[in-house]
Amino acid sequence: MLVTFSSDAYADITLFGDDALQLIRMMGHSDTVPGAVLAADVPAALANLKQALRNSPEAAQEPANAEDGEDEKVPLATRAFSILELLQAAADHNKNVMWRSS
Repeated sequence: MLVTFSSDAYADITLFGDDALQLIRMMGHSDTVPGAVLAADVPAALANLKQALRNSPEAAQEPANAEDGEDEKVPLATRAFSILELLQAAADHNKNVMWRSS
C-alpha cells in the first residue's frame, strides 16, 4: 500500500504504507487511511512528529558502516523530511493536511 499526503500549501507526497502509518501515529493521530489534520491542529501535529522523531530509537543509534557488510537503512527521520516540509507549509498557510491510500 502507498499513502499520499496532500495539502493546498505543498505538493503531494507519497510514502510506503508502513512508513506513512508510523508517521501518522507519531503526529498523534490514529493510523486510519484516509484521514486528515485540520489547519488549526497542524502545528501540534508537526510538533508531535518532530518530538517523536527526536525520541525514536533510530535517533539514538549510530549509522551503520557500509564497510561492515550491512545494508544501509534509511533513518525514519530522513524518510519523514518531506512530510515535515508539508506540515510546515500547511502550518504557515493555515491549510488542512489529508492522506489517502493510492
